[in-house]
Amino acid sequence: MEVLTSRILLTSSDPAALTDFYRDRLGLAIAREYPGGVVFHAGTSHIEIPAHMPPGQQSGGDTLWLQVRDIRSERDRLAADGVPIGSEPETKPWGLVEMSISDPDGRTIIIVEIPADHPLRRDQRPPAQT
Repeated sequence: MEVLTSRILLTSSDPAALTDFYRDRLGLAIAREYPGGVVFHAGTSHIEIPAHMPPGQQSGGDTLWLQVRDIRSERDRLAADGVPIGSEPETKPWGLVEMSISDPDGRTIIIVEIPADHPLRRDQRPPAQT
């Protein structure tokens, strides 16, 4: 799997208090904020505190977020390798295409594709004409 970026998602029953801790107590710089969450710089990675929890997840659960180029081909490759697919790829209300799997210890792994027209794309130029 070619991973383009990654982050750890920290879920909480009190995301405001957790955000305050990482921002005000630890002093982490904010990479970006969005309605319902915040992403902090953490060295070469990021820590995200979403205001929502994935279905069935408990407060304090660890989630790994992995961005890939082509989520559907990764889905097919993972399924062919016998990895159970927790949720199929779908476009979420925030515009990212996401699916989920779990590691052998039950940790949620969210596989993400950022569509070409999404604001998270750094380079939104149209493809070069040949």
